[in-house]
Amino acid sequence: MAAEGGGKEMNEIKTQFTTREGVYKLLTHSEYSRPNRVPFNSQGSNPVKVSFVNVNDQSGNGDRICFNVGRELYFYIYKGVRKAADLSKPIDKRIYKGTQPTCHDFNPLTATAESVSLLVGFSAGQVQLIDPIKKETSKLFNEERLIDKSGVTCVRWVPGSESLFLVSHSSGSLYLYNVEHTCGTTPPHYQLLKQGDGYAVHTCKSKSARNPLLRWTVGEGALNEFAFSPDGKFLACASQDGFLRVFGFDAAELHGTMKSYFGGLLCVCWSPDGRYIVAGGEDDLVTVWSFSDCRVIARGHGHKSWVSVVAFDHCTTSVEDSDPPAEFSGSDEEFHEQIHFAGGRDRANSSQSHLSKRNSTDGRPVSVTYRFGSVGQDTQLCLWDLTEDILFPHLPLSRTRTHTNVMSATSPPATGSATNTTTTITTTTTNTPGTNGNNTVSSSSGNSGALSNSVPAPLPRSNSLPHSTGPAGGSTTPNSHMSSKGSSIIDSAFIATGVSKFATLSLHDTRKERHEKDHKRNHSMGHISSKSSDKLNQLSSAARTAKADAAKTLGTLLCPRMEEVPLLEPLVCKKIAHERLTVLIFLEDCLVTACQEGFICTWARPGKVVSLDP
Repeated sequence: MAAEGGGKEMNEIKTQFTTREGVYKLLTHSEYSRPNRVPFNSQGSNPVKVSFVNVNDQSGNGDRICFNVGRELYFYIYKGVRKAADLSKPIDKRIYKGTQPTCHDFNPLTATAESVSLLVGFSAGQVQLIDPIKKETSKLFNEERLIDKSGVTCVRWVPGSESLFLVSHSSGSLYLYNVEHTCGTTPPHYQLLKQGDGYAVHTCKSKSARNPLLRWTVGEGALNEFAFSPDGKFLACASQDGFLRVFGFDAAELHGTMKSYFGGLLCVCWSPDGRYIVAGGEDDLVTVWSFSDCRVIARGHGHKSWVSVVAFDHCTTSVEDSDPPAEFSGSDEEFHEQIHFAGGRDRANSSQSHLSKRNSTDGRPVSVTYRFGSVGQDTQLCLWDLTEDILFPHLPLSRTRTHTNVMSATSPPATGSATNTTTTITTTTTNTPGTNGNNTVSSSSGNSGALSNSVPAPLPRSNSLPHSTGPAGGSTTPNSHMSSKGSSIIDSAFIATGVSKFATLSLHDTRKERHEKDHKRNHSMGHISSKSSDKLNQLSSAARTAKADAAKTLGTLLCPRMEEVPLLEPLVCKKIAHERLTVLIFLEDCLVTACQEGFICTWARPGKVVSLDP
């Protein structure tokens, strides 16, 4: 990553950036916000989130956008790169009292020009089903907070279903609802259905059908985000305990896990073909995880603070197999019957999902390009490319790459990877290592790291930097050229650093405030006064425990050491906002970002600016 310079240049807000495809430009007239366009005072408010849906309007203006700012929720026609935004005419606007919207999701299956189904999660734990076109409120779930009293962190419609949706809470629980069922007037009673390492699944005991259908308890601490695989059959969960857990959704079986380098995981996404998962969080890293091999294949280092959102660019990402994809194995029928999926779901194979039974050892040729992006609390947007020297580290590059990232190679043997007989897809997760001050780990180009000693050096502008330099600035080299002493220094620098020093929070928070906020979220304790010696002792004990737990997983398949996997460098790393970034969405002709001030920005892809007339 080329440095942007110092002083004013480093703090300058960028309005365009260049990639191999061309120039991405910020469309200032296509900015969405509250109608008065006044920056929102974000202190104490939940992150701004954005949801899109297409209602198949015959006029060609079928895109709709929903976003929350503080206690307010807005619903507009989204004109994108075609026309300037008209903020004076929201289709729907709602202001809530006593609670704040935290997340929302449209059901694309039921969306029409006359009606849309929008789920909205709230900070007090309720979930509301509304129709912003008809301006109706259909139902309120967990109204009396008998199911869960903690805030909603993520809500998603189950892919292929018109009635089922999934809700996660800061309690660490995940609930499956059916819009046709009520929640009951008494707290639900549960019966254990399945349990495994770090999770348990319960059914709701009731004589009549009621919500929730299922309760998942996942990890320790908040479940910050979850994401369905492109075919809807797998579920990736990013938790505050630092673990990524991937489940077979219908069978409720754990497929694989990954541990962050430090701190909690805040975000997660799947590649369009379902082969890779990328995750980001409080270690300031993006981590790429292979679904079929159940291992970390790369980390990306570019952010200077927590990574809040990761997303794949389906328009720049392409995957082509030489053979047609095979059918994936079916779900657990007995389990399906036990939970009575009223309303069911008919999941057709996604056109974007090339899922197959082959793993990384069958040697069929593939041609792949993966592009993903990330935004963080450092107000920076990073774009990353996964190239063949990362995905296939044991093989030489097939041809010189100049302006393209297309890969043509055979899949490598899965050395040192965990095998799971139920796996059929490959997924990649990206984590970003935490840096602060002198703890920054810089990168230098080289071969494929500990994974291989036969890969040629990356070509110019390649984003794969498998080896890192130690704090003293000495560059590391593959395999035996890196001393064990040097590697331990790198790992110690990341592990030994305290919570408040390692991952930065808001740009305006003091160290003391960050320390207290981290502890409160991670350990569910009340506000810690600086004069409370007892609670400070508990904090120290919890920090030591967390450090010990991190040390146990470091150097294993769950969390490889820094020198054991390639280190990616971003293709683009630009400061694009004054406040922390909370949204990154890739659309066909643009990408959309949002910051905590409540401004939703549209960045036109190269050559996609059509008109900005109102």
